[in-house]
Amino acid sequence: MTEKDKTIKLFSLNSNLELAQKISDAAGVPLGKISSKQFSDGEIQINIEESVRGYDIYIIQSTSYPVNTYLWELLIMIDACKRASANSVNVVMPYYGYARQDRTASPREPITAKLVANMLTKAGADRILTLDLHAVQVQGFFDIPADNLYTVPLFAEYYQEKGLVGDDVVVVAPKNSGIKRARSLAEYLESPLAIVDYADGDQKRENGYIIGDVKNKSVILIDDILNTGKTFSSASVIAKDAGAKDVYAVASHGLFTPGAAKRLNATSITEVLVTDSVKTETPKPDAVKYLSAAPLLAHAIIRIHENEPVSPLFQYNKSVD
Repeated sequence: MTEKDKTIKLFSLNSNLELAQKISDAAGVPLGKISSKQFSDGEIQINIEESVRGYDIYIIQSTSYPVNTYLWELLIMIDACKRASANSVNVVMPYYGYARQDRTASPREPITAKLVANMLTKAGADRILTLDLHAVQVQGFFDIPADNLYTVPLFAEYYQEKGLVGDDVVVVAPKNSGIKRARSLAEYLESPLAIVDYADGDQKRENGYIIGDVKNKSVILIDDILNTGKTFSSASVIAKDAGAKDVYAVASHGLFTPGAAKRLNATSITEVLVTDSVKTETPKPDAVKYLSAAPLLAHAIIRIHENEPVSPLFQYNKSVD
């Protein structure tokens, strides 16, 4: 460990200890010692069991289910680090909860993505590192540096190694809001793009049809969050009805809320690919495969700590140092 390495410490809270350990291994920085427990009334107590004075601290925590518990755990940890005279507090959020409410879509709705950004900043965070925000504009909700890493290059590399490239593959956006993400993957794979549209709007999932040609081709459905599985389930049926040879599904964050596994198991989807950004205890679909985001996040942490650009990771590949 160099003198510079001695100024960095990684800590993991309770949302995804397995991913945190992988990030630690990839970065070559051991996880620091902390304890987190709850009082009988549910209040969270954090105890940092080693000195952080003068260190650049990186806290790894996804705000997934139970989102409120993990969010408060993170806020309290930030406060503890600031009060213990850490040099900087950097929050690594593989999954940024509450990001789906990023605008006032109808009267009297909150903008929770901005609220959480304010809370993290007010608690004392100096920088945010996250993975595939639900909407890229959430970066602008922060008044501190916020780096949003993309999973599409990671997925592209995986599908390239499987030979799912070229004109025999069609990347399909399962809803209109996902066109940009689907186009990005299609460009990496040098494949055509198609879109699932619904005559009565996305919410009803009826009278769906595909804009584009998928007949006798392999289809890759792509979304950022796999929650209930309804979006992929409906889109896979529509793709098959349009003549697709086989259907793959990929999402950045696999939340797998109750019922999702059963719903996806009832489809003809060959494989459901997600990153390990979220740890869930609910059943997973039989066809699920996890692709670790740990190397990508570890590279970003080291680059940030060494004042190097993070932009090379936007075109991530295994050769990145």
